[in-house]
Amino acid sequence: MVTKKQYIEYLLSTPINYTCSNLSEHLEKVSHDVVTHFLQNSKFTPKDVWNLVKERIDDSEEAFLLVDDSVQNKQYWQSIETVKLQYSGNEHGLVKGIGLVNLVHTNGFEGDFYPIDYRLYDPEADGKTKNEHFREMFIRANSDKQIKARNIAFDAWYASVDNLKLIARSGWTFYTTLKSNRKVSLSKETGYQDLAEIEWMPETLRSGQFVRIREVPFWLKLFKAR
Repeated sequence: MVTKKQYIEYLLSTPINYTCSNLSEHLEKVSHDVVTHFLQNSKFTPKDVWNLVKERIDDSEEAFLLVDDSVQNKQYWQSIETVKLQYSGNEHGLVKGIGLVNLVHTNGFEGDFYPIDYRLYDPEADGKTKNEHFREMFIRANSDKQIKARNIAFDAWYASVDNLKLIARSGWTFYTTLKSNRKVSLSKETGYQDLAEIEWMPETLRSGQFVRIREVPFWLKLFKAR
């Protein structure tokens, strides 16, 4: 017999091999067929992940949430409903796979990374974008999970106007990257220009540059990574 707890712990501790045969080898007196039957007749939800890790996270106002998406490569499978062609950062190109939007908690120390929520990216089924999944998980982390962390990091894909305004209204600090063509303003006099057009002085390279992003009603401190 295989339990949900065993299977989730296996996924958390196995970064490479997720096969039924590999799991059966790590469980005493459990065959490959037993694992296959378990997966065919079980349903997993984000709540299962949260129930497993909520007592393990080292949560505080200094902790971080990390948001990113991933693709579970299924290029050799033909009959999984949620498999579709999509971009994979690991593969640096399009692959057939299952898309996930992941929310991870960390206290900043090495090895302290726990997934606390996820969403299946399947717009044909639910009509939701990755950014809508982002906002839903962020709101639930605040309300349902009552996460104490007040910092969140994500890449440029999730730096949308709606996301930034939601995070700011919630009293969190965000850390993100911006695309070079993002419209930013240094002052009312200069107006908006592409981020790539900003001239950086030695002082602003050291201490950062305050900018306004179009449609975002507050100032951001911008740093240039060299």
